[in-house]
Amino acid sequence: MKKSFEAKKSAKIEFIIDSGAVYSVVDSAILRRLGCKPYRRKTFFLADGTAIERQIGDAYFEYGGVGGAASVVFGEKGDSNLLGATTLEALELVLDPFKRELRPMTKMLIGASPFL
Repeated sequence: MKKSFEAKKSAKIEFIIDSGAVYSVVDSAILRRLGCKPYRRKTFFLADGTAIERQIGDAYFEYGGVGGAASVVFGEKGDSNLLGATTLEALELVLDPFKRELRPMTKMLIGASPFL
């Protein structure tokens, strides 16, 4: 089967996975090298209450042969590459916190009925 999306540029990135974080964070130099462009800025609050502002764009992520697009924060010096919940959902993955591994998401289509 042919992939529906073939990236002209790609990068292998090691991430910290945080299913409690909404957005993924990738070093801005990597994103720019891949051709990603930010389209807005957003204020985030760190655990100690410090407010920081970062740029946000969209990126295509792939893991285990499954790909999907998600919003991504352009990381700055000192930021870690982080894989957040929206990217996990785009890749149809869930984090098993006990085994500390990624697993395929079990899909349920609400509102669909085989009895109709």
